[in-house]
Amino acid sequence: MADGGFVSLPDGSVVVALALPRPGAPALAVRVLVHAASRQRALTRLRNLGLAPVYLRGNAAPPTPDEVSAVLHHPEGLVWRSTPEVATESWHPMTHLLRRGHGRVADSRTRRRPVRPAPARRKG
Repeated sequence: MADGGFVSLPDGSVVVALALPRPGAPALAVRVLVHAASRQRALTRLRNLGLAPVYLRGNAAPPTPDEVSAVLHHPEGLVWRSTPEVATESWHPMTHLLRRGHGRVADSRTRRRPVRPAPARRKG
């Protein structure tokens, strides 16, 4: 279970904030902010990046106004920063985290299996 929360915006969209283990270095944590139409879509965006399983239970650590501004001003609507927060560190795009974490997080659901060719049909 990830520590986090959400804030509903006046236009009906939400900003979700989660503390997740860093890909490639599970002992370290990152704070991820996602702007989406709903909480479910925000979590789906993270799962599609390979950060599964991601769940939000409760609203223990909602995003601060500064965090909401950061994610709304980013063109992708998906940013991260390491935790505990360093005052001089800025928010980074999510692609930067995945590149530093050596790509997608591999688990049994994201690992690709080889595709076998279909057996040839006999004419007869």
